[in-house]
Amino acid sequence: MKEIKAALFDLDGVVFDTEPQYSVFWGKQMRRYFPDKEGMENVIKGQTLTQIMGDFFADNAYAQKTIVEELNDFEREMYFNYVDGFSSFVEDLRTHGIKTALVTSSNRMKMESVFRHRSEIRDYFDQILTAESFKESKPSPECYLTGAAMLGCNPEDCMGFEDSFNGLLSVQGAGMFVVGLSTTNSEDAISPYCNLVIHNYLSMDYETLVNAISWSV
Repeated sequence: MKEIKAALFDLDGVVFDTEPQYSVFWGKQMRRYFPDKEGMENVIKGQTLTQIMGDFFADNAYAQKTIVEELNDFEREMYFNYVDGFSSFVEDLRTHGIKTALVTSSNRMKMESVFRHRSEIRDYFDQILTAESFKESKPSPECYLTGAAMLGCNPEDCMGFEDSFNGLLSVQGAGMFVVGLSTTNSEDAISPYCNLVIHNYLSMDYETLVNAISWSV
C-alpha cells in the first residue's frame, strides 16, 4: 500500500470556509465593472488575483488599484471559520507522524490577517507557503513541489487537499494523491480530478484516510 508521509493543504475552501464571503466581494466588483454580465463571480471561482486581473482588468490600471485596495480592506475584516472537522483531522494526522504544510496563493498580508484571527493555525503546519514562496501560480505544480521539498518528502509520498480546479490540477501535476473538497464546486464537477472527494472532515481521520488510499491504488 502507498505510504503517505505528508499532507499539504490549500487555504480558502479547504482550511477555512471563506468562499461564500469571496463570492459576495467579487459579485460586487463584477457588477460594478461588468453590469451586463451576470454571475461573473462564479466564473472566476478558484482563480488567483493575478489571473483575474490579467483576464478581466489587464487594460484598466485604475480598476486593478481600486480592487486590490478594497480586497486588502475586505480580507482584514473577514472572518475565518474552519471547514467542519478540520482542526481535529489535522491534529490526528500530526499525531500519526504525518508532516503538514499550507500551500496558498494568498499573499503574506492575507496570512497576517489569518494569524491575527487564528493564531493557533501556526501549530497545525510544519511549513506555510504563500504567493511569495513560488514563481508560478496554480495550476502549475510548482507550489506543491516546493512544499514537498520543504517538508523533506518526495511528491509521490504526499497528499494534497484542494477545492478549485486550478488547485486540483496543481496537486495532480505534482504527482500527489489528490483529495478534493466539494466546498466550492460540486462533487460531480471535481471528481475527475481527484482520487478522493470529501465535503468536509467530520467523517475523516488518519485511519479512514489510509483505508481510502488503499482502495484507490
